[in-house]
Amino acid sequence: MSSIPAKEGSAAAKANDLVAAGGLSSEAREPQLYAQLRERYLRTTNALASAAHDLKTPLAILNGYVELLQSEKLGELNERQREVLRDMHANGQRLQRYIQDFLSFSVLETGELRMRFEKGNINACLSEVCRLWSPRFQEKGLALYFLANEKVLEFPFDAPKVERVVSNLLENASKFTPAGGTVWLHAEPYMWERRSTGNSLIARERRRRPLTQPNSVKISVSDTGPGVPPEYHLEIFDDFFRLPSNDKTEGMGLGLAIARRLVNGMGGKIWVESEPGAGCKFSFIIPLKPSIGGAEEEI
Repeated sequence: MSSIPAKEGSAAAKANDLVAAGGLSSEAREPQLYAQLRERYLRTTNALASAAHDLKTPLAILNGYVELLQSEKLGELNERQREVLRDMHANGQRLQRYIQDFLSFSVLETGELRMRFEKGNINACLSEVCRLWSPRFQEKGLALYFLANEKVLEFPFDAPKVERVVSNLLENASKFTPAGGTVWLHAEPYMWERRSTGNSLIARERRRRPLTQPNSVKISVSDTGPGVPPEYHLEIFDDFFRLPSNDKTEGMGLGLAIARRLVNGMGGKIWVESEPGAGCKFSFIIPLKPSIGGAEEEI
C-alpha cells in the first residue's frame, strides 16, 4: 500500500510518517489510518454543516422580506418588479433546499439520525405528500397521480422519514420529466424475500419456508422522463453523484443519497428500474415490522 499524499500535519501525513519510521507494520497501520481519516472527515462534515446552519437564519430573513414585498403591503408593484421578486423568491427557495439537503446529509453521515416508528396509515401519508407537491407539478405542466391502495393496512413506520424519501423521489421526477409528462405514486403490500449473504444457514431456512403473507410495503415513483442508463443504476444513489448528461441540472446530487440512507435506516431497500428513453421507476420497501439500522440486503 503506497503512502497517501497529504498536507503536513494532517492525520494521513502523521500516519505515513509513522510507517516511514518503522513504527507500524503494514497490517497494523491500515485500521489506524482509516480511523484517523474517518475522524478528520467527520470533523470536516460537522464544520461544513455548522456553516450551512449559520446561513439558514439570514436566508430566512431575506426570503421573508421578498415575500413581504410580493404581498404589496408596502406598496404597489409594477409587472417588472413582480418578475424580479419572483426570480428572487425562486432562487431563495432553491438555496434553502440546498442547505437543508446538506444538513440532512451531515446528520445521516455522522450517525445522529434517530428513527421513530408509530402506527399509521401510509395512504394518508402519501396523499399529503402529493397534495404538497401538486402545485409545483402543475407549474411545470406535469401530471401527478396517486391512488390509495386499500390492501395496505396500518403498520408502524416513521412518517416524516417516508415523506422525505417520497419528496426526494418526486423532486427528482419533476426535474427530469419534460412538460406534458406524467408521474405516478403507488403503494402496495410486498413479499420481501430477504437473502442475507452473512448466514447461509438462515438463508436456506428462509427458502424452505416461503412467505405466505406480505411482510413489507413497496412504494414506487414512476415517470415518463429520459430514463437512466443501466450502468448508473447503483452509482446514482452515491453521495454528490450526478449523471454526466445532467451537469446543467440544479441540485447537489444528494437527494437520492439521502433517500437511500433513510430507507436503509428503516431496515428497507431502494432501487431503480429504467432504460434510456423509457422513463424511470424508483421503488423502496419498508418492513411491516420495524428494523432499526438494518444492513443492506439483496432482494
